[in-house]
Amino acid sequence: MESYFTFVSSVLGFEPTSLLGFVGAIAVWAVPITAFVSVVGLVSIWLERKISAHIQCRVGPMEVGPHGALQTLADGIKLLGKEDLVPAQADRILFGLAPMLVFASTFVGFAVIPFSQKAVIADLNLGIFFLAAVGSLEAIGVVMAGWSSNNKWSLFGAIRAATQVVSYEIPLGLSLLAVVVVAGSMSLNDITQAQSGWVWNWFLFRNPFMWAVFLIYFIASLAECKRAPFDLPEAESELVSGFHTEYSGMRFAIFFLAEYGAMYIVSAIAVVLFFGGWYTGIPFLDHISGSIGGTTGVVVENLIGAGTIIVKSFLLICVQMWIRWTLPRIRLDQMMDLCLKYLLPFSLVLLVAVSLWQAFQGPIDGGNSVMGMIMLAATVASLIWMRRLAGRVSKASALRRELPVVKTGL
Repeated sequence: MESYFTFVSSVLGFEPTSLLGFVGAIAVWAVPITAFVSVVGLVSIWLERKISAHIQCRVGPMEVGPHGALQTLADGIKLLGKEDLVPAQADRILFGLAPMLVFASTFVGFAVIPFSQKAVIADLNLGIFFLAAVGSLEAIGVVMAGWSSNNKWSLFGAIRAATQVVSYEIPLGLSLLAVVVVAGSMSLNDITQAQSGWVWNWFLFRNPFMWAVFLIYFIASLAECKRAPFDLPEAESELVSGFHTEYSGMRFAIFFLAEYGAMYIVSAIAVVLFFGGWYTGIPFLDHISGSIGGTTGVVVENLIGAGTIIVKSFLLICVQMWIRWTLPRIRLDQMMDLCLKYLLPFSLVLLVAVSLWQAFQGPIDGGNSVMGMIMLAATVASLIWMRRLAGRVSKASALRRELPVVKTGL
């Protein structure tokens, strides 16, 4: 704790090892993190509306603020004035604790998420394990909300959430373990620092199997966040609104805020594990403090790092939104088939493959740079091919021709 909370001594005058120092550190960090989670929620909800509108050839909110940017803030103020309703037969204690527990599981995750090399609350040696542990608390809060509402639709949503989260935690954990094998550490700072240098040093390009590991992580993270096509616990068209059907006012807003906070956390974890974290992939920008010198150089370098990891995370959030407004919701049996028949065995095979590659990569390719450049070139070629395919599909759609049907087998 001394190496991470030393600022408390100079700011508050307390030793970081004392009780007052520990409480002071929590207070100093809680305020900016709460503000950051709130801003993430405001920006994400606005992005969700805009992305969904453009996908559906609409403009989205435009009246409140420039380009509708203040619409979410107006909705938050409206929710503050809404009446807090509790069903007559509900368990009032559990009903009130559920949204707080869901939000707490998201909030605590920010303790180990780095914003830059120097801006991290606690660089735990078991950072990935800590995130996996606190992330599972959200499922308990969701089940608590469905059970305490005394509503059969809420209970159905809670049961779906428990089934979904428990199942998809296994391939998610195996994908995290594959990254640990490559990095040799569970510390998020160590994992990020192992990706310094040019863009091909990122773990996504480190060996031929990491792309598949990332895809499994991303699919499992969608299920963990209850995002479409895995939004079965909410399922507005089936269960009214799922586990939070009976919630209103700020309790409902807390569930909403926790969901978008969780979206940022899983995206930030993906950035740290696969996309170089706070590194831009350009060594000059990543080590600009050596050129500027002094405190100014360190500040500029950390600002660049923080901006880099936030921008990368929001790009992945946009992908999550894109998927939500593109793919239909799958059935419960399809969700379980995808997890147990496909993601679980593939993640086990990939873990073995990554381990073997790490064991023999030195004699095989003589280093990571060559393989990284090969993987980067293959990625660019794949993106170009996908762009051309999307162009052909759009052209066919404009001409009202029959589009190709892809059978998934689920």
